Amino acid sequence: MIELKAPAEIERMHVTGRFVAEVLTEVGRLADVGVNLLDLEHHVRGMIKRRGAESCYWDYAPSFGEGPFRNVICLSVNDAVLHGLPHDYTLRDGDVLTADLAVTIDGWAADSARTVVVGTAADEDLRIIRATEEALEAAIEAARPGNRLGDISAAIWSVAEAYGYPVNTEFGGHAIGRTMHEDLHVPNKGRAGRGLKLRPGLTLALEPWFARTTDRIVHDPDGWTIRSADGSRTAHSEHTVAITEDGPLVLTRRDEEGRAST
Repeated sequence: MIELKAPAEIERMHVTGRFVAEVLTEVGRLADVGVNLLDLEHHVRGMIKRRGAESCYWDYAPSFGEGPFRNVICLSVNDAVLHGLPHDYTLRDGDVLTADLAVTIDGWAADSARTVVVGTAADEDLRIIRATEEALEAAIEAARPGNRLGDISAAIWSVAEAYGYPVNTEFGGHAIGRTMHEDLHVPNKGRAGRGLKLRPGLTLALEPWFARTTDRIVHDPDGWTIRSADGSRTAHSEHTVAITEDGPLVLTRRDEEGRAST
């Protein structure tokens, strides 16, 4: 069942979204050569506890994972892109790190992800990160009343094609609200003018993610971490977005991004 949110409920999600943005900004600041992923995990745990938020990941046990997940943030490095299980790994110069976080505050969820380069950045890594960011902005622009779900998917796909990156359709965006995953899958590839008609009150987590040279994925033995099948590097950008009468409202926008919230 797809639940439309009232303006007051969207504002409560926005409160959560601002906190998620704050945490991801902090993770980006702390991610440096010599920092251990477990140290990042425990730092985020402290931030969540102090805020009185609840992790959407802790004890999460979906059919695609080997649950329960016993961490509060997904940290994926280099060819890992989704559901990265924090582990004893020390970041190295040139590593690509994706941080993905979802929490609830007072019963309302927000979900966001960003990819950063640790230390010295290679041009090809900056390029794929930029592609996911541009795809996310294109998806947000398409998230307007009267458009179709396929318009969002097509917008992401168009950016991927322009950059020459293949697109995986097994994992994509989703509806979000009282829980992290509500009924509605948002593929990162699709046809414009197709699918559900977008209406005010619909809240979506939009999340383009690409691997440099493949659309196939493999799972680590930990049962969670998803990597590109050929070992090529990856990137992932995600925001929680509310569709309003006035257009899309980004609930997890970070101050450093320097864009308006609509």
